[in-house]
Amino acid sequence: EILGGADTPYEKGIFNLEIIVPERYPFEPPKIRFLTPIYHPNIDSAGRICLDVLKLPPKGAWRPSLSISTLLSSIQLLMAEPNPDDPLMADISSEYKHNKQLFLLRAREWTERHAGQ
Repeated sequence: EILGGADTPYEKGIFNLEIIVPERYPFEPPKIRFLTPIYHPNIDSAGRICLDVLKLPPKGAWRPSLSISTLLSSIQLLMAEPNPDDPLMADISSEYKHNKQLFLLRAREWTERHAGQ
């Protein structure tokens, strides 16, 4: 579980994650995805997360020194600060860039609907 950060549209949400640790860990990153639906430009409807530390180099930034708790902190940071220039969800990214109020409203609604206690 990961908690939505304070002062974000995910505040008070509890999000369930699936973490699959590969046999070659820590030489390859764990596979992490959201099981709880989340309205976010970098997380798709299947819960996959677009985050460089979850991918091996050269495209990614995974290093064996990274711990799972560090990855979870990176995911929380991504939730607080989306990267609309590297989206998995182009429509949500466009909304984030061009109509942030609507994005924030929808993200809050999804959080209440899917991640409320």
